[in-house]
Amino acid sequence: MNNESNYLNHPLRGLSLKSLLTQIINHYGFEILYAYLNINCFKTNPSIDSSIKFLKKTQWAREKVEDFYLYEFKNLPKATSEQFLLPPRERIIPEGQEPGEPKVLSVEDAMRLREKHVRKSAEWSTRKDSPSNKKIDPWAKCRPRRK
Repeated sequence: MNNESNYLNHPLRGLSLKSLLTQIINHYGFEILYAYLNINCFKTNPSIDSSIKFLKKTQWAREKVEDFYLYEFKNLPKATSEQFLLPPRERIIPEGQEPGEPKVLSVEDAMRLREKHVRKSAEWSTRKDSPSNKKIDPWAKCRPRRK
């Protein structure tokens, strides 16, 4: 597999953040973007310019939008676990995978997904090996150590 040809076929190659965001907003609108991504720049006084300003400053939000573009708007198959660890612009799109039609999304589906995530999060937090169940003393660093 030739990595250079995969890079040349990458849907994000040469695509500016403004162009990417404009395509998504023209197709889905701000309401669905907020429902799926839960990023406030799509809810509070949303505009393309203010969203771009925020996304350029905030890497995690930009990567979340780029993921949405690749896997919801361009409808590519989900990345492998190794590729998912990379930022979206560095992922390799295997040969033969072509972008498809945008997925049909609704606010109701986004709410169901969010509820599912909340349930899974609650289940995880009740597990014995969960990090949230370990006793952590927030003042431990402030107190002098006893000898």
